Amino acid sequence: MKETVGRSIGMLSNLIRRHFSTFSFHDTLSPAQGKTLHFILARSMDTDVFQKDVEEEYSLRPPTATKILKDMEKNGLIRRETVPYDARLKRIVVTEKGLQYQGMIRESLEETERRLTEGITEDDLATFFRVISRMIRNMS
Repeated sequence: MKETVGRSIGMLSNLIRRHFSTFSFHDTLSPAQGKTLHFILARSMDTDVFQKDVEEEYSLRPPTATKILKDMEKNGLIRRETVPYDARLKRIVVTEKGLQYQGMIRESLEETERRLTEGITEDDLATFFRVISRMIRNMS
């Protein structure tokens, strides 16, 4: 079978998803929630985080982001608060329960990144990021 970019990316995506499913915190936290929680934790150190930020970070459609965030809220990982400067906006705030997962999520993501980049030079990684960025722009 001919090797194609789409097939290769799909295979890698499945392997990454399978890798994430092996971590123990997934009993309560799905891989999508873990990634989202990690993003919210990192971004909220500098600025308020809103649903639109999550949608843009992961190229999600609004209903998908809504489902992930509602599930996270139901599980007590986040809450949404109105911001004083615009009553229509709801900032996403990580709860104490959500903070308990911070270390595990970070370790999980770092381990995945180590495995993905093992044996790959900095130059090859730079080329990869340049090419994948172009592919993302092509598909946007």
